[in-house]
Amino acid sequence: MTNVYVIGIGLIGGSMVLDIKSLHPKATIYGIDSNESHLQEAIALGVIDATATYEDLVDADFVIVSVPVDIALTVLPKVLDSIGENTIVFEVGSTKTPVCEAVAHHPKRRNFIATHPIAGTEFSGPSAAIKGLFRGKTNIICEVEKTTFKLQEKAVELFKSMGMRIRYMDPKSHDKHIAYVSHLSHISAFMLGKTVIDKEKDEQDIFDMAGSGFESTVRLAKSSPAMWTPIFKQNNKQVVKTLEEYISNLSKFKELLLNEDYDAIYNEMQSVNKIKEILNGMKK
Repeated sequence: MTNVYVIGIGLIGGSMVLDIKSLHPKATIYGIDSNESHLQEAIALGVIDATATYEDLVDADFVIVSVPVDIALTVLPKVLDSIGENTIVFEVGSTKTPVCEAVAHHPKRRNFIATHPIAGTEFSGPSAAIKGLFRGKTNIICEVEKTTFKLQEKAVELFKSMGMRIRYMDPKSHDKHIAYVSHLSHISAFMLGKTVIDKEKDEQDIFDMAGSGFESTVRLAKSSPAMWTPIFKQNNKQVVKTLEEYISNLSKFKELLLNEDYDAIYNEMQSVNKIKEILNGMKK
């Protein structure tokens, strides 16, 4: 591995190249970003070694596309137009159906692997990059059969060396499942934050009374709207479906409270307690 290019130097792309630097010290990391200050910050932090342009991609071994999912739809075909025969390109966004459709008929589709490393924090930009972010995390790969085998192997070997578990899934199943476990979580956090901010006009009261439970629940509300608005747009139907189910559960809980049916409330919460076993199983 010699030349690695990262397009969009934020949490995921930046963390990936920090791991690559650690695993392959002789690799040169090049950055492409529409935000000039991000490029300069990434160089200062040692996330990338130099800046580059799309014309340089012909010499790339790996290209990581880690831009907001709406921008990926235009960036990815442009990247595939520019690469050499042996370049492997992967895009790491949280929705997979639109991006797979965008490159379905591209002559270099075989050089592309659709991935979603399920890892992250609520922070963004080059300073959010963390070495070791992907250790023990799951990476979903979609339509793997459409990537040429030797490039599949190259990509999977890299992901495993970062400590990731690999799961294979079709794009529609991915988008359906991720709406429940990721997209709905972010909406819940944003709307919990809104509910509290709208009600508590004296902000000091919020912070005086907010414990670790509130902080951990609302943490995702600090996430970038520039990243999440396109995700909700691209996965609109699945997100609306999960929201309808969530709202229905909230309404039922409200009814139990109105009816003062505390035995039912206890049973509801106890039945959900098994989430601990599920999450512990995931960690193992």
